[in-house]
Amino acid sequence: MTTAFDPIVLGGKPLANRVVMAPMTRSRAFGPGAEPTELMAAYYAQRAGAGLIVTEGIQPAPAGQGYPDTPGLHTAGQVQAWRTVTDAVHREGGVIFAQLMHTGRIGHPSLLPDGLVPVGPSAVAAKGQVYTHEGPKDFVTPRELSEAEIRQAIADFATAARNAVEAGFDGVEIHGANGYLVHQFLAPNANRRTDSWGGDTEGRIRFAVEVVTAVAEAIGSHRVGLRISPGNPYNDIAEDNVGEVYPALLERLAPMGLAYLHLLEGPDRQLTRQLRKAWPAAFVLNPFSHPQYTAPDAVALVDEGLADLVAFGALFLANPDLPRRLAVGGPFNTPDPATFYGGDHRGYTDYPTLD
Repeated sequence: MTTAFDPIVLGGKPLANRVVMAPMTRSRAFGPGAEPTELMAAYYAQRAGAGLIVTEGIQPAPAGQGYPDTPGLHTAGQVQAWRTVTDAVHREGGVIFAQLMHTGRIGHPSLLPDGLVPVGPSAVAAKGQVYTHEGPKDFVTPRELSEAEIRQAIADFATAARNAVEAGFDGVEIHGANGYLVHQFLAPNANRRTDSWGGDTEGRIRFAVEVVTAVAEAIGSHRVGLRISPGNPYNDIAEDNVGEVYPALLERLAPMGLAYLHLLEGPDRQLTRQLRKAWPAAFVLNPFSHPQYTAPDAVALVDEGLADLVAFGALFLANPDLPRRLAVGGPFNTPDPATFYGGDHRGYTDYPTLD
């Protein structure tokens, strides 16, 4: 029987175990130009015992930033700063992928440089607010992307992927979940286009397919993963036909030879089984646990064959040596939500290990 503590080869890269550190926004890129810091390097290096680390969301272009103090991968300075992070992880024997996240309509003009405004597939504002340096602000109506701007956004993902490889990352994960730009194109309430980038299922999956294709051509498909969250209402997403859209998306992507598919699961376990069966490569599962954090017993999902790897978020945040703790049954540090975003080393690099 295969367990979460057995090695696996992911896109040609050997992993020591099947425990994944899920991407988590931490808003601590306080360096100039949205560059990662030495503290961030320490944070990721502490967690290098993961089979795979997926970083926090990294904006592929300035317009893709939706939160304060999130890092980018679109300048030479950012590439150099990320190299400090990847070197630190590799020295500890870890494997690290960069998550590329364009937030689309999620964000606020006050977070963007040079008069930029949030963009989206359609000029439809999300309900809710985003935190800014001036406090919470309502989401604004995004500017609808033109055909040329869609093409540029796709190119930005590919360029950021090349930058990631230059920065020493082992691969990239495209963020197609949680109500951000790729997900917005998939969702009928955010994408009301009637051209070839919207309308029917083929139109709505087109942006995701073309982003993945461009990134795969840029750095090799074996270095590329995709994260999806079918039916996830986060960031005011409404999807009424996930059973049609996501199998169609996977059918288009399956022949590409990607490193993995990363599913942020909703309450529909049957859909998970359907997508697992349809996906020919490695299947990473961040299991449904709302409103609780993913529990330690989720490692059993590998034993059961539902997933090849299991991703942990908050539990990995609070337990730098999580794979070891899972292997011996704990104990586990409790995450402190008050320190999730922003701040200093507290709640970031000061969680104790078993040693």
